[in-house]
Parts: sequence; structure tokens; C-alpha cells
Amino acid sequence: MVHPNDALFGGEKPFPLIPACEHFAGSEKLILKALSLQGSIGAVFDITCDCEDGAASGFERDHAEMIVRVLNSDANVHKMAGARIHDYTHPAWKLDIDILVAGAGKVLSYITIPKCTDIAQAREMIAYIQKAATFAGINRLIPVHILIETHGALNQVHEIAKLPWLQVLDFGLMDFVSAHHGAIPASAMRSPGQFEHRLLSRAKAEVVSAALANGVVPAHNVTLDLKNVETTFGDATRARNEFGFMRMWSIYPTQISAIVDAMKPNYDEVADAANILLAAQAADWGPIQYAGELHDRATYRYFWEVLQKAKLTGVMISDEADKAFF
Repeated sequence: MVHPNDALFGGEKPFPLIPACEHFAGSEKLILKALSLQGSIGAVFDITCDCEDGAASGFERDHAEMIVRVLNSDANVHKMAGARIHDYTHPAWKLDIDILVAGAGKVLSYITIPKCTDIAQAREMIAYIQKAATFAGINRLIPVHILIETHGALNQVHEIAKLPWLQVLDFGLMDFVSAHHGAIPASAMRSPGQFEHRLLSRAKAEVVSAALANGVVPAHNVTLDLKNVETTFGDATRARNEFGFMRMWSIYPTQISAIVDAMKPNYDEVADAANILLAAQAADWGPIQYAGELHDRATYRYFWEVLQKAKLTGVMISDEADKAFF
């Protein structure tokens, strides 16, 4: 039996299949708590260890070294943690990369670059990551995430999305609102304004469009309301269904499950995906009829991504499909 990865994609770049939730943690205590949570609820979210806002001024080296130590420890069971470094204007951004790549390059899930105002900055920072990886003898590609939160980055987002090693484009709402000098009200940092203000809906749509056109995952900003799970669920649902975001940030543990639940595929669609793919595999990936509808390689590709996302988000998959494809 031919696996869908071999039958459907023909050597082209596969779309990144990564968790739908990215949880930020700044201190050692919060990073360890997040890693423990991965162990209890499952590997359904990534953890971003934050050098930018997490490190106290003057202690950037200590903070980066702490992240390396934690990521190399037994606490990092699932190896699903990355790090956000300082921005291009901060003197510690190269230090962050030197320490993180040399010390944890083999287990680092990704590196997030914030606050780029020009593609030249992003290009230089990625090149430095690549150079650091070569120098440290790291043979793997280290995925890069770039925050789109400035006018300059948004203006160049379609070019930024083509940069090497890029896996995710993140939309940074609060910095983007602040960059408008009061033209966007503070209420638009919350819902429903963040989805309905014309400047913000345009920006979000541009980020998603650029990401998906270049095989990159678009990630949505945080929900400021930390403890109202329904608010987070509602934001994640609108981000996914109205704008096409496929990932969202969490900044409080209770937000994680709400985001995963909102972003996970519908169970009925997952069941259909499993049945369609099993029938397609039995037909050697030729056209089939399922529930009175014609399906071929075009729909198979769609349903294969649905099934993989179901696996990542913990949606139940039939034993037969699980054995055949995973």
C-alpha cells in the first residue's frame, strides 16, 4: 500500500504540520510548568521560551543559557519548544542565537524573530542563524518564525514569506495597533474590534494570504482576556474560520485547550477523511466515489491534511486509518 505522502505530493515542499497552539513562557518556572502541562494533556501545543520579554535587562546571557539547560533536560520530553529572540535593534540578538543554536540546536523546534521593520533585517537574522548552525555542526534546518507587527513588515509580507527556513508568519496585534499612533482605538486590541476594524482585518488577511501562498503557517495573536476561556475560544474560532489562521498564541495555561479545540478539524470531516483515504489507497490513488461524490488526488490532498491535523490536535481517528497512515 502506497502512503499518501508518496502518492500525492511528488517531491514538492509539504505544508508544515505543526500544533495549532503556541504557548509563551518567559521564566524558568513558567517554562517548566508548560513542559509539565505537555506531559499531562498531550503534545498538542508548542512552547515558546521567551528571550525578548522574559529576560531582565542585563541578564540576557543568563536567560538564554537557562533556556538551553531546560530544553536539554529530561523535562523536555516531547521536544516541542522553541524560543523568541530579541529584535534586530537590541544588542543581544546575536548573543541569543549563538547560545541557543550552539547549546540546543538539535532540540530547538524553532526560533521566532520579532519586530522586523524591513525584510533586510529578517534576511540578515536568518543568515546569522544558518551561519551559527553550520559553525555548531547542526545539520538540521531550524525553522524560523517571523512576527509581522510593524508597517514595514506588513508592506513587505509577501516577500518576507519567501525567505528560507521560514515556517510561520505570526501577527502581532498589540505592537501593530501601537504603531498607528492612536488611529486605531485600544478597544481594537480586544474582540470584536480586532476582527472588525478595517485596518486590522486588512492586515490579518494580508498575513494569511502571504503565508499560505508560500507554504507557511499563519499564526494569530493572543487574547488579552486571560481567564475567560469562552473569549479565547471565540477568538480562535473567528481567526480560523473567518481569516484562515491555522495557529494561535497562548499566554495563559487555560487558553491552550480553548485554542486547540477551536482550531481542530470537525470530527465528522475527520471520519470522512479517513474513509476516503482508505478507499483511495485501496484503489491505488485513482478516482473513487464516496457518498455519491467523486474524489481524486485533488481532494485526497485536502483530506490527508485534515487527517494529519486531527492527529496533531487529538481528534479520534479510526484504528484502521491510524495503522494505515501513521
